[in-house]
Amino acid sequence: MSMMRRAPVFLLIAAVLMFPVLSGAQSPQERSPGPGSETAPATAPVTLDGKVLFRVRGVSAYPAETRAKEIGGRIRKFARDETVSPQRLRVVESADRSDIYAGDRFLFAVVDADATIERVERPLLAQVYRDRVIEAVKAFRRDRSPGVLLNNTFYALVATALFVVVLLVLRWVFGRFDAFVDRHIKADLDKLQAVSKHFIQSEQLWGALRQGVRTARVVCVLVLTYLYLNFVLSLYPWTKPFAEEMLSLLLDPLHAMGVAFLASVPDFAFIAVLAVVTRILLRSIRLFFTAVAQGRVRMSGFEPEWALPTFKIVRLVIIAFAVVMAYPYIPGSSSGAFKGVSLFLGVIMSLGSTSLIANVIAGFTMTYRRAFRLGDRIKVDDYTGDVVEIRNMVTHLRTPKNEEVVLPNSVILNSHVVNYSTLAKKQGLILHTTVGIGYETPWRQVEAMLLMAAERTPGLLREPPPFVLANSLGDFAVNYEINAHCDEPAAIPRLYSALHKNILDVFNEYNIQIMTPAYEGDPEQAKIVPRDQWFTPPAKGSSDDKPA
Repeated sequence: MSMMRRAPVFLLIAAVLMFPVLSGAQSPQERSPGPGSETAPATAPVTLDGKVLFRVRGVSAYPAETRAKEIGGRIRKFARDETVSPQRLRVVESADRSDIYAGDRFLFAVVDADATIERVERPLLAQVYRDRVIEAVKAFRRDRSPGVLLNNTFYALVATALFVVVLLVLRWVFGRFDAFVDRHIKADLDKLQAVSKHFIQSEQLWGALRQGVRTARVVCVLVLTYLYLNFVLSLYPWTKPFAEEMLSLLLDPLHAMGVAFLASVPDFAFIAVLAVVTRILLRSIRLFFTAVAQGRVRMSGFEPEWALPTFKIVRLVIIAFAVVMAYPYIPGSSSGAFKGVSLFLGVIMSLGSTSLIANVIAGFTMTYRRAFRLGDRIKVDDYTGDVVEIRNMVTHLRTPKNEEVVLPNSVILNSHVVNYSTLAKKQGLILHTTVGIGYETPWRQVEAMLLMAAERTPGLLREPPPFVLANSLGDFAVNYEINAHCDEPAAIPRLYSALHKNILDVFNEYNIQIMTPAYEGDPEQAKIVPRDQWFTPPAKGSSDDKPA
């Protein structure tokens, strides 16, 4: 079986293999949770100095947040009242609740719903809560005692002094390092640039190195500042929550990113498998179209030069299809922000790429139209030149004056294109020029002289033979057109110039006056150049060309 026949079979097999993946693909948003998932009861934490003592449950009429806030307020008020010892906390049991008192002051009650959450007996849970409150109140009062505050202030001063010293040392170290880099590394980079023949730019490496040093210095200062503030703020009970918040500000994003990454691992795996399958498919299709372009595989009605443009179209379709499949698995693709940004970028690209897309489509259209190929001499509007490069958006022409003209493909598609090279090698390109000769000159003589001028012109083909047409009978002259074939489109300007010169020579030899471009009257002497004046200085010519 030929390779041309194997290709459709291979594509069919690939489509069959991909169908289960496509039909079974399901976005993460469509995955329903498994059975057995239950909603946990709503609870709220009771805190003192930022520490969670326990959690309480609420009801619709008395939410857990409100209950926890009121209990925390009563415990905080009790902790500030140093006239009541923490040991005076007691539990008063009743049929449906356990009340905790500080002396005669009611603090909170433990109900059966709270015990249900912890899965313990209510009296035991009340005793545990009482012990936690006692320890928290002791710590609350101890942290605010004058002795502890004085010690913490001393630690803060020591930490501040140490922080300043470390900053000064860090500044000195980086200063010495900068000096070392200036003395040694800069010279080594200059030598490396010279050895690499300026392939490696020392200034770029030097800038990257200095930027890395500055970044390291900033990172060190930020880390030291964070550690210093976190330590000092944690010494005082009033600022300790801020210290814990600072730590959570650093750790919570890292934790969230880690959890999100682990949750997205299956999605990343799907995207990776899809990318590998797409890459293998594209490589296989590239091999097929490369064989078509090289002529090793032939398809009826399909030109080899269509292979690479067709591959680009097929590749674009496959990549777009793969992106559509991978989109639901991109982390965050279901968020409103992601959709909004995607919509915004899509609108911007659609508004800004109208002409771009038009030129790309025009480029592919011209490829399949076969209007011209590389090396052809063409004319587009007022531009004539050889096609030196065809791209997706523009086409490059080199004019006979060695000028490069860049034409958008959309302009070429909407213009009339004259191709001088298409039939030049097979049938020959016809060059033609017109002269006006008076009625007193026999047309047979004029035709013979024009054919003689064509024969004298090197580069014009002898077969098919040149021919002369009498185009029109004007008011004062007969307009004759000499037609001759050539097979070199690039030589057209040179051939026209040589043909015109030979026409002038032949008509001057036979004393026939050319009456174009206009005729006003018969002069006393014919407007011709005698043969003995053809090489009047500074004209140059061989002795064979001069008259005897």
